Amino acid sequence: MAELATIARPYAEALFKSAKADLDGTAGWLDALAAVAGNAQLQQFAGNPKVTSEQVFDVIGGVAKTTLSDHAKNFLRTVIENNRLSALPEIAAQFRALKNSQSGSSDATVYSAFPIDANALSGLSQVLEKRFGRKLNLTVQQEPALIGGIRVVVGDEVLDTSVKARLEQMKTALAA
Repeated sequence: MAELATIARPYAEALFKSAKADLDGTAGWLDALAAVAGNAQLQQFAGNPKVTSEQVFDVIGGVAKTTLSDHAKNFLRTVIENNRLSALPEIAAQFRALKNSQSGSSDATVYSAFPIDANALSGLSQVLEKRFGRKLNLTVQQEPALIGGIRVVVGDEVLDTSVKARLEQMKTALAA
């Protein structure tokens, strides 16, 4: 996987430098393209020697859930023509890391057993930012297996207050 990171780094850095004026907008379309490019069927289609790079571009542009600017189209064409489509998800991850380091924030994923409404998420965000000591960009994923509570992942840090985790702790304590 280190090879993919090495391939992606120059693309992410170049895109970051060229998009200084609109980092949020660039992150939006880049994440959309990365989601499409991560599809195994698309990778197989793009790897077919009979398929032209323009055909791959048209398929991705048609499937992407966002309108692509000229800057985005040029970037996508460059990635496709250099046969780096498989690196696009890693390019997006490295771009996000560069963006976060500039703004002093981190990406955080909140796993919850139930949906979280906007007001509760806002309050949770404030509490988590105090707990982790930095601004957090929260994304929420529903995970019913948690039974209740939440699990928060920020980089390599995990805060698990779920019912499932508490039951596991009790099981370990009783077994000892």
